[in-house]
Amino acid sequence: MTENMYDVIIVGGGPGGLSCAIYAARGKLSTLILDRAPTAGSLAYAPKIANYPGLKGNMPGVDLLAIMRSQATDFGAIYRKSAVVAVDFVSPNKVAYAADETFTGRAMVISTGSRGRRDKIEGEEEFLGRGVHYCATCDAAFYSDRVVGVVGYDEVAVEEALFLARFAREVHLISPKSSLVGPVDMLDEIAASSVITIHAALHAVKVMGDVTVTGLAVRTRDGGESVIPLDGVFMLLSGNAPITEFLAGQVKLSEGGCIEVDSSTATSVAGVYAVGDVTCIHPNQAIIAAAEGVIAALSIDKYLRGREREKVDYM
Repeated sequence: MTENMYDVIIVGGGPGGLSCAIYAARGKLSTLILDRAPTAGSLAYAPKIANYPGLKGNMPGVDLLAIMRSQATDFGAIYRKSAVVAVDFVSPNKVAYAADETFTGRAMVISTGSRGRRDKIEGEEEFLGRGVHYCATCDAAFYSDRVVGVVGYDEVAVEEALFLARFAREVHLISPKSSLVGPVDMLDEIAASSVITIHAALHAVKVMGDVTVTGLAVRTRDGGESVIPLDGVFMLLSGNAPITEFLAGQVKLSEGGCIEVDSSTATSVAGVYAVGDVTCIHPNQAIIAAAEGVIAALSIDKYLRGREREKVDYM
């Protein structure tokens, strides 16, 4: 294997992706997990998990994910905190493009979940590419010594704001919630930054501009409105839509934007599989996503090794 070549690349670190990694790595397939933010998925947001088989008592979802992640890496899977911004399924091998690195795999699993946004605010699409962005690690360098905004509240938004602070003169972190969510060390770094200003409990309502972005209109909870002058804005809110934009239509999607799969979790592209909430075919439950991850791993083993049927693994 070359440095960035793997048997399996798993995009997303939720219960589906991690269960797939556990089985794939234990089956001696070189396995890479690319996870944008370990505390920003649906399960990670759950404050209490009490019905996952094998758990005694209650456990925060983020702690359950940490156990699964540790189990996967103990079997040899490689975990990378990295945002995949594009993929290439045209070549025989599957390629994942992160902001500053490229990874290649013989098979790929999409387990990005359903925290994507369905609705845009006014002006967002109009100024896309002219001051509206979705990836700071991709586009931060364009804002050296300028003023930018980040709209969001979770680990993704916090991390992107910190990255932008390396370049921009001012970073305005605009959160619709009264407090930010993320690892303690990141939150402490945000609070100590002389570049970042936090605007809590503000809702972004309109991207302002002429040729390019000039500001962001925001609204307080009591209905008051104002405009924050900006040279650019990074929209990093979450929602309840399947996260599939980075696939650029390379796999078959349903009318609702969900990835279509068969009973083996295979998509319309050979060697590409999808599990969990991104398929929208079941109630959003961690145990179901985890089971699908196992099915995907066994299907990939069959696909890569040319088996006629999946290898059963009970142990």
